[in-house]
Amino acid sequence: MASTSKRRSWQDVPAELTESILRRLGAIDLLLSARKVCKMWRRICSDPNLYRVVEFWYTGDPDEVINYIVQYIARKVVELSCGQLALFSITYFADDRHLNYVLRRSSQLRCLHLASCKKITAERLLKVVYNLPKLDELHLYCIDISKHVVRAIGHCCPQLKTFRLNYHGNKEQCIGFDKNALAIAENMPGLCHLQLFGNTITRNGLLAILKNCPHLESLDIRQCFQAGNLEPALIRCLSHRMKYLRLPYDSTEDSALNDIYALYSNGDDDYYYYDDDDRYILSDIEIVPDDYGYHSDGYDYYNDDYDYNENSGGSDIDSDLC
Repeated sequence: MASTSKRRSWQDVPAELTESILRRLGAIDLLLSARKVCKMWRRICSDPNLYRVVEFWYTGDPDEVINYIVQYIARKVVELSCGQLALFSITYFADDRHLNYVLRRSSQLRCLHLASCKKITAERLLKVVYNLPKLDELHLYCIDISKHVVRAIGHCCPQLKTFRLNYHGNKEQCIGFDKNALAIAENMPGLCHLQLFGNTITRNGLLAILKNCPHLESLDIRQCFQAGNLEPALIRCLSHRMKYLRLPYDSTEDSALNDIYALYSNGDDDYYYYDDDDRYILSDIEIVPDDYGYHSDGYDYYNDDYDYNENSGGSDIDSDLC
């Protein structure tokens, strides 16, 4: 019996159903594939609301050609978003010029994720966050910044609720640095979620954050080996207060950061800490005065309010912190 079925066209699918399907695709698939199916799909794919979330992730061996292609695609997607971009995430490929192009056209951006973007400078990062007052999530993976940058981010993004500043922990480094931790404590009081994976934070910096970030309910300090083995009283305090808690020596098996670290480090473990001597880049955009005392041992900037006596047995933990 001869078949009476006809070859169906994608254009026969109701527009509402097609739009529902296309919304499940990522921005890259929309741009490179879906737009080419038919005229109706191309029209639907021109809706700026389909490009509110843009994520670029590549775990291969990036070269200059791939870098150019990814940056070109990112620019086209940002253009299609017509300023409606809400989340932008990119691994490895972004540089100063690319980041500037994307974020100057994304004033509604609420979430920014940058991972292993070694060509992004602290100066450029600061200049673009000035134009993102609605930002409430900032994730930085293996991005070298100092306390001055952290302070400025806190002032430029008053709605910031989630901050991730992640590196790769180093057990061999016995000296802790609380510069970034104290900058977070003093300038990001509205934080609810904080991840300092592999940071050089010490117990002093942790107490400062607990005291000055009263809304904090999620804390991840895995591989923050300089914080040491926290005493039971402090762990109880953290467990009581936090809905989500990861401590320095907790397992990292559930972390998605390992691929990022491998891509970034290329076997070099000496990249993870950024020295604080970059004040010169802030000559025209310095916001916050350096109001912490510098202690002559040369190891740390910290506020005496959070000084800790190792023989105190944890009695310096304020009950208000818990």
